[in-house]
Amino acid sequence: MSNGFFKIPQPKNEPVLAYAPGSVERKSLQKAIAEARSKEVDIPMFIGGEEVRTEHKRRIAPPHDHKHTLGYFHFGDKTHVEQAIRASLAAKPMWENLSWENRASIFLKAADLLAGPYRYIMNAATMLGQSKNPFQAEIDSACELIDFLRFNVHFMGEIYRDQPDSAPGIWNRMEYRALEGFTFALTPFNFTAIGGNLPTSMALMGNTVVWKAANTQVYSAYVFMKILKEAGLPDGVINLIFVDGPDAGDVIFSHPDFAGLHFTGSTGVFQKMWATIGSQIAKYKTYPRIVGETGGKDFIVAHHSADIASLATAIVRGAFEFQGQKCSAASRCYIPSNLWDDVKAIVLKDLASIKMGGVEDFSNFINAVIDEKAFDSIAGYIEKAKSNPLNEIIAGGKYDKSKGYFIEPTIIVTKDPSSLTMCEEIFGPVLTIYVYHPDHFEEILELVDSTSPYALTGSIFSGDRYAVELATQKLRHSAGNFYINDKPTGAVVGQQPFGGARGSGTNDKAGARANLMRWVSMRTIKETLVPPTDYRYPFLSAD
Repeated sequence: MSNGFFKIPQPKNEPVLAYAPGSVERKSLQKAIAEARSKEVDIPMFIGGEEVRTEHKRRIAPPHDHKHTLGYFHFGDKTHVEQAIRASLAAKPMWENLSWENRASIFLKAADLLAGPYRYIMNAATMLGQSKNPFQAEIDSACELIDFLRFNVHFMGEIYRDQPDSAPGIWNRMEYRALEGFTFALTPFNFTAIGGNLPTSMALMGNTVVWKAANTQVYSAYVFMKILKEAGLPDGVINLIFVDGPDAGDVIFSHPDFAGLHFTGSTGVFQKMWATIGSQIAKYKTYPRIVGETGGKDFIVAHHSADIASLATAIVRGAFEFQGQKCSAASRCYIPSNLWDDVKAIVLKDLASIKMGGVEDFSNFINAVIDEKAFDSIAGYIEKAKSNPLNEIIAGGKYDKSKGYFIEPTIIVTKDPSSLTMCEEIFGPVLTIYVYHPDHFEEILELVDSTSPYALTGSIFSGDRYAVELATQKLRHSAGNFYINDKPTGAVVGQQPFGGARGSGTNDKAGARANLMRWVSMRTIKETLVPPTDYRYPFLSAD
């Protein structure tokens, strides 16, 4: 029994290790990578208290070295989805009634395990499985995931402490119940931290979860499940399955106890799931909570007063880190003609110095895109851009998948601000730039706002505060995360809650208290301390 209002440890953002030559962390990470490459891992599903293996195994290979086998994962079917739902519902009563501080302690311990003994194991799994360089892995699979775990516990405490006022003779209380039923987390390949946050944010608030990780993120998901189990997560609270998406949807969205969806992925998939849930709404015991962060066509807009060096660096980092496979990656850029020649010179010089190759060589800034399907799609966009006479490719444009799925950082300069690569999400290392007349800044802002159905991230570069204010107002609905004189990537938990609207999702802000509120159902409790014993009110008395 809990007999105290417990003070949660104050969260602080996990420090980012540098992995400089000769450092302890560099040697530790290199050792973890070598060890992971030296063996073949066998990855089961985790359902209830069982490690579930099947006869249908799928191979895992590094995207940058697809002939090397990292291991195999066991692929399931609809029966495993049903098994995971049963396990989730069986675990629900004990889990949602466990005192909040015991739930919190599990995820705080998981954060410490990840910050300590598992840091290099997790980073190595992410680097090899998802082709991230050391820095991109560190800020994702270590620091951001640690931050999600620690800050979410802090946000949970803020939620529980938020209580209503009480009038004399009355005690009002607010209970933050877990949702009634089970929840479903559907996670993407590109961020290990998202893969960890979506199921744990729901579980922290007392929900039990069926978690389907992307097939291209299975390795790091497996490591995270091992961490959660070592941290003391009870069986059945989070059930990790590897199945086809339609099989999972057919079973989950037809179940009367389905209570919530936490999703990061494509806009098309999210819209289809929303329609499926809506068409079956009468089946459910409650209205399911639907939270999604989806696509983006993220922008950089430069004013004629922008600092040239800062703008050029933001372009290179914002567009090409992790091969442009961030929901927030800069994909379209608007530069005034008075700055263009100087910006172009710096960007091209930077790109000429960038190395591309496997993650094992820490001098490589660019690695491979995630798989052959992504490679073919991105290459297709590049070829379409080449065929448009209004486009000029000034950098990159080449690709090769003989050893790994490598695509050069590609910059397209277009004379048509409504061309294909200015409008559609590519999710790869391709940036399209439109050069405009410096006097047309306000018209460009209107163009930015109307070009894309998405509204995830964007940035303005300017040394003129009037221009900054104008852009902030004009682009109010164009980006859920808006940056001033910075690249449109790199949101930090506890500092820049992340999410967008329009075609980019429900904007429920991962890394904020608002997101956790989606996974509770509030109950107001009013207790009258001395109840009335006569129905008559004073006004009824005679004069």
